Amino acid sequence: MPVAGGEVAELTKPRGRRPAGPPRVGLLSLQGDYEKHREALRALDAEAVRVSLPEHLAGLDALIVPGGESTTMLRLLEATGLRAGVERFVREKPVLGTCAGLILLSRTADRLPAPTLGVIDVTAARNAWGRQVHSFSAAVDVAPLGGAFDGVFIRAPRVTRVGRGVEVFATLDGEPVGVRQGRAAALTFHPELTGDPRLHAWFLREVAGLGGRR
Repeated sequence: MPVAGGEVAELTKPRGRRPAGPPRVGLLSLQGDYEKHREALRALDAEAVRVSLPEHLAGLDALIVPGGESTTMLRLLEATGLRAGVERFVREKPVLGTCAGLILLSRTADRLPAPTLGVIDVTAARNAWGRQVHSFSAAVDVAPLGGAFDGVFIRAPRVTRVGRGVEVFATLDGEPVGVRQGRAAALTFHPELTGDPRLHAWFLREVAGLGGRR
């Protein structure tokens, strides 16, 4: 799989200065496992803000798109009127997607009722690691953390194509499970279910440029 070169280093530089006070991070709360993300953010002294209506996006420094059911999430984005605001937000500000969140952030994915948000140039295959009964945990090699992270894979997608300008920062047996393009990052697994906040801390500090604990 291609990994970023010099142009990606430029893309991935944190932009802007850290705002005063704790960072305000939105949790897309239409459907999915956003509560565990809230716990991880609180452990890092970040303010977690539930986002279920367009007005909830105001004043946020970053956004997390959690796991869940990608088809349902896309339909609810339309039904709540959030689609346009979220689409604009993820093109302008930092975003982290996990599991179904990676599907929504990808350029293309299979069998969806509406287009994805398209901010990371990858192709995702839905549920490609297997059904719920095939869920598993495994040691993921995460380069920014300098070693292994316990990845929880639940009906997880697979990244089947990595486009130009996309950095693969996490792998499982050589396969990409964490990708980044500019200020958008995504994981095929659930870091919030481990009780280990290091990936959330990395996102806040290195991707979003918001500082915070290591």
